[in-house]
Amino acid sequence: MTISASLVKELRERTGAGMMECKKALVETGGDLDTAVENMRKAGLAKADKKSGRVAAEGLVAISRSDDGTGAVLIEINCETDFVSSGEDFGGFAAAVADLALAERPADHDALMALPMSGAASVEEARRALIAKIGENINVRRFQTIEGAERVGSYLHGKRIGVAVAMNGGDDELARDVAMHIAASKPLCVAETDVPKELLAKEREILTEQARNEGKPDAIVEKMVEGRLRKYLAEVTLLGQPFVKDPDLTVAKLLAGKNATVAGFVRFEVGEGIEKKQENFVEEVMAQARGA
Repeated sequence: MTISASLVKELRERTGAGMMECKKALVETGGDLDTAVENMRKAGLAKADKKSGRVAAEGLVAISRSDDGTGAVLIEINCETDFVSSGEDFGGFAAAVADLALAERPADHDALMALPMSGAASVEEARRALIAKIGENINVRRFQTIEGAERVGSYLHGKRIGVAVAMNGGDDELARDVAMHIAASKPLCVAETDVPKELLAKEREILTEQARNEGKPDAIVEKMVEGRLRKYLAEVTLLGQPFVKDPDLTVAKLLAGKNATVAGFVRFEVGEGIEKKQENFVEEVMAQARGA
């Protein structure tokens, strides 16, 4: 049967699929648009399931901020290649999910994925549809809301590192500068009192062993460990770090000079903690050649 161009166009708009794929679906359903949409969605879910085991360590961080500047959501969404992460479809999906998370304030990842989304029954369905369209595994990996202070500053370094910082006092420029510093210097927490006790104990144990291996007496070892521990705490805490724009000034002194305090921050970096598959393209080509 003859399928009109207008019908193919409508199916493309509803599914985001290619022209030939849409025409084939309409031919199979005898021109029944709704059945074609349903069949293509089912096929898309099957494709998504097949790709779910593939490592997705590329992607982007998106930030959505409230209109009054007192709240923000950071979200990391992953794909398999940097090429896809730079595309409009992927970027638009990430921005839309971040905006939805800010508007709805879901309690956890499952709640976020179940939220209804424009053009889809849920974020999860939209994710699967995007996998079917793009052809790569896509994961909504994590999100976090930050609020509860006078202002929230944010900074995106390209598309791979995103930071939001909650601040009392100061101004918007200072909040952005501190967010930029966090992006560059990667502190673990705001102050020394925020460092996890287990981490501190482990670091003390390592430093003690190092000092003893240098053959120092116990009394000297204790002093050496305390000094090195203070240096470590300055390196991993926001307040102890030298400010990136003026290394002669610590962030603590910078904030004190502006009558400001940092209530908390969130820093996401694409792919951190994900074990990437190591590709050996020479072996891959040789294997294909042997197979041929």
